Amino acid sequence: MFRRELEYFFAALRFFTRLPVPAWVGHSSQALDRASRYFPAVGLIVGAISAVVFTLTSLIWPMTLAVLAAMVSSLYWTGAFHEDGWTDMVDGFGGGWEKAKILAIMKDSRIGSFGAIALIMLLLTKFCALLEFERQEIPRILIAGHTISRFAAATLLRALAYVRDEGKAKPLATRIGWGELCFAGVTALLPLLLLPPQDALAGCLLAALATVWLARMFQRQIGGYTGDCLGATQQLAEAAFYLGMLCSFS
Repeated sequence: MFRRELEYFFAALRFFTRLPVPAWVGHSSQALDRASRYFPAVGLIVGAISAVVFTLTSLIWPMTLAVLAAMVSSLYWTGAFHEDGWTDMVDGFGGGWEKAKILAIMKDSRIGSFGAIALIMLLLTKFCALLEFERQEIPRILIAGHTISRFAAATLLRALAYVRDEGKAKPLATRIGWGELCFAGVTALLPLLLLPPQDALAGCLLAALATVWLARMFQRQIGGYTGDCLGATQQLAEAAFYLGMLCSFS
């Protein structure tokens, strides 16, 4: 059982990152079907890598460059997988007026003006938001942001139906069970214990609002989600989490 769970975890890690996995882990659609519970765990690892890069580079560079290095490291190790989903989603929903057209635009590998502008603004938002935190807080916030945002994407697997006959998320399109979703949620909550409770709650609330808003739009316009929708949800939820933590209620 433990080996099987490891296979599911490594399947998720290989699908969403460029990180190496053990040679004994084979390619299995069944493993990917069960891998969704480990989405936040993958975020935990990606966030930890970004946190380490920030910590090391902040010893020799100004904080602006250290934050940039942390962001670049996550882009590199994930192959900008979720950022690509964000640009495709914005292009599709920005340029399409009905389901078939939206899906066709999202499937096009070329990036349009909507997607390019949205990607620039999203990366700038995350960059500027992270600079507002104290230097010693940023590693913990990076880990929490990457983890909770991937849980946000995983909730779509429970709430919505997959709308393509094929696609990059097709192996993950099985509806996630409540037990698996709870496991993912517990994983996502662990890094939050290292943050101030009020700030963490505000971050989670804004990330949840962003997720619900996107989910409602996906359901209304295309009747469910695609792989690009999952990536877009992760990206917007991550940015929303940082922005939520910066909210002042005084």
